[in-house]
Amino acid sequence: MSRESEADHPGDSLLPGALPELLRAELVAFRRDLHMHPELGNQEFRTTAAIKARLEQAGLAPRVLPAGTGLICDIGEPDGVRPILALRGDIDALPIPDTKTDCAYRSTVPDRAHACGHDVHTTVVLGAGLVLAELHREGRLPRPVRLIFQPAEEVLPGGATDVIAAGALDGVGRIIAVHCDPKVDAGRIGLRHGPITSACDRLEVTLAGAGGHTARPHLTTDLVTAVARVAADVPGLVARRVDARSGLSVTWGRIESGHACNVIPQHAELAGTVRCLDLDTWRHAPDVVHAAIDEIANLYKAKSEINYVRGVPPVVNDVTVTELLHDAMAARRGVHSVEDTQQSLGGEDFSWYLEHVPGAMARLGVRRPGERTVRDLHQGDFDVDEHAITVGVELFTAAALLDAER
Repeated sequence: MSRESEADHPGDSLLPGALPELLRAELVAFRRDLHMHPELGNQEFRTTAAIKARLEQAGLAPRVLPAGTGLICDIGEPDGVRPILALRGDIDALPIPDTKTDCAYRSTVPDRAHACGHDVHTTVVLGAGLVLAELHREGRLPRPVRLIFQPAEEVLPGGATDVIAAGALDGVGRIIAVHCDPKVDAGRIGLRHGPITSACDRLEVTLAGAGGHTARPHLTTDLVTAVARVAADVPGLVARRVDARSGLSVTWGRIESGHACNVIPQHAELAGTVRCLDLDTWRHAPDVVHAAIDEIANLYKAKSEINYVRGVPPVVNDVTVTELLHDAMAARRGVHSVEDTQQSLGGEDFSWYLEHVPGAMARLGVRRPGERTVRDLHQGDFDVDEHAITVGVELFTAAALLDAER
């Protein structure tokens, strides 16, 4: 049976907004173009121009954000009475090389890749906007919809804060988004009530002390031992000082100290991330982490300097908006196309929008059905089954129509 069989679209006869075949092909080409030309956060000028040109071609009036990257575009005239449904897509890429060897549309930019699926997110929001714009022209879009193309999701604390400051949520009643999930088959989505991602902060620690010869460690601050104990003991100490259900964890990604085997250094550095599943615990995490590091460092008489960079809180899906996404997907492709998903330890700055308005994020399946190898996010060989673009567009269009009914 064809993937696009009538059975795959049980609600299309009742719910408008299915993706036309010509537009489907155009969106795949658009996504591949973005994939070949990835741009880092706050540098997405080409990407912004491409989105703007296509929206204007459709008769819409996108507004580029003040910093020059990212856009906002309304479909239907906001009237201050009817709450707007916002569709958010992030547009930036990652600073890693594209390692795919069998891909005609691999990145053409050295050490840059769309390895988190933002090219898909962008294309889904664009495609939904084009379909909804046509429905609006036909008088079949009962409530305004806002498209948000957000820059710099990968740059802590996330470009969402700048987008919000630019007024993107003015008049918005609800906001929805998708994120690619390589563990879910294309044609399906994963949903969860409540937290679906974790908080994520960046942690940088510098230790200092009197160095010296390894023959006389008693006359020095034994800094290598000190940094080793901070690296080994702080994660466990932090975990024991909060409710275990909060999932507060410290994970190191870098440790540096010393240059010679017989010299105790005067300087050491660690860097890593702090992640947390619980919003309340996350708010107190800096104090807990600071105290644990200082305690271990003081045992070795090392001076500690801590740079704790606040990142993003957890994405906490609103129950009502999550049910809207469930019903929209069921209307398009049947209830079998929705599965439960677990809370991820990954961070997502979509959470900042949810500090202001209710919303929800769905996991968009991008794995080719039957494929055993998972091309994980933030890896150079990441790619998707492009059928996911169709699924995402039709999820968003159905959600816009059902939201207006309710």
